[in-house]
Amino acid sequence: MMDFDKFFVKNELIPAVVVEHGTNEVLMLAYMNKESLQKTFETGYTWFYSRSRQKLWNKGETSGHKQKIISIKSDCDDDTLLVEVIQTGAACHTGNHSCFFTTIYENKGE
Repeated sequence: MMDFDKFFVKNELIPAVVVEHGTNEVLMLAYMNKESLQKTFETGYTWFYSRSRQKLWNKGETSGHKQKIISIKSDCDDDTLLVEVIQTGAACHTGNHSCFFTTIYENKGE
């Protein structure tokens, strides 16, 4: 059985960077608590903790844009997760494939 406690020593929420299987495109950043991480392991699909709604949410539960887990990796400090998924539909609530679609700085090599 996985020891989930080690991921929540510093904080009750940890960032989860979600990337697309095959392309490694960053789709989104969300937060997990111990319960959402456990549900992710149990179901094979992403579950997160909504800081604004103060509750668990299953990605794609209402939209159908689910994220099937391929792998979950922890960083060297066990306080950030990298979640590789097969994305169905858009990852972003705006309808964009990724939440990272707005460029605010780009070095043109000048």
